[in-house]
Amino acid sequence: MKIKIKKLKEDMKMPKYAHPGDVGLDLYAMETMTVEPGEHARIYHGFALEFPEGYAAIVQDKSSISKAGLHTMGGIFDAGFRGEYNTHLVNLSDKPYTIEKGDKVSHLLIMPVAIVELEEANELSDSSRGAGAFGSTGRK
Repeated sequence: MKIKIKKLKEDMKMPKYAHPGDVGLDLYAMETMTVEPGEHARIYHGFALEFPEGYAAIVQDKSSISKAGLHTMGGIFDAGFRGEYNTHLVNLSDKPYTIEKGDKVSHLLIMPVAIVELEEANELSDSSRGAGAFGSTGRK
C-alpha cells in the first residue's frame, strides 16, 4: 500500500521500518527536549499524511523509551487529518528523560478499521463473557 507523505519541515527524518516485516514505522523527534517525571510532552515529526478512509494511523510506544518509563497518550489519527503528526508522551518514571533531535520516539502503524453504523437496541445477545470486566477470567 502506498500513502502520501508531505514534508512540513525540511530537516524532518522520513519515517521508516527498521527491519523487513516490521509493522511500526519509526518516528523521529524534531527537537531536543527533556521530559521531567510526571510531565507530558508533545514531540512533532515534521510531516503530514494522506491515506484512504477505512484506515487509521496509530501512534504506539517504542520499546526503547517505554523501558525508561515513557508512554504514548492518545495517538489515533483519522484519514481526514492533514496536520503535522506528533507523539504525546508522559513520563511515568521518577527520572527526567532527554530526547535528542533525531531520536526514535514512537511507532506509527497504518491499520484498517471498520467504519460502523450504530443501531440502538434494548437487549444484547448472551455471550460466554457477559458483563465480566477487569480480572473476570482469573489469574490462572
